[in-house]
Amino acid sequence: MKTFLTQFFTWWNSQTLGTRLHTWRYGKRVGQDEVGNVYYEGGIDSEGRTRRWVIYRNYSEASAIPPGWHGWIHHRVELAPPSDDYKPRDWQKPHQPNLTGTPAAYRPKGSVLTNQHRPQVTGDYDAWTPGS
Repeated sequence: MKTFLTQFFTWWNSQTLGTRLHTWRYGKRVGQDEVGNVYYEGGIDSEGRTRRWVIYRNYSEASAIPPGWHGWIHHRVELAPPSDDYKPRDWQKPHQPNLTGTPAAYRPKGSVLTNQHRPQVTGDYDAWTPGS
């Protein structure tokens, strides 16, 4: 019951009721990534391409899509990562989540969220003024 209410009233927890119905009706499961996100395709979008979407395991966070799946879901490549012919590129790195808004986010010296003081200005910077 809790899962049903969560899907009915929130959009940020995995999937909504509308997405569940659309996936049941049109979706063909393509694969799953290492964190548990499930990828689907089915139907035609407004540009005439096959529609692709993801059902997130937990919160809906776009930065939680690994590089191989990101390329597939945005139609950059035709082969999804579970395909036998898929080979990751040398430059692809393991996924790292977006930490913005979390306690682990980067906070420079002088931020109101840290107890560190901002470094003193050295005076070697001259601001631009019109006409100079």
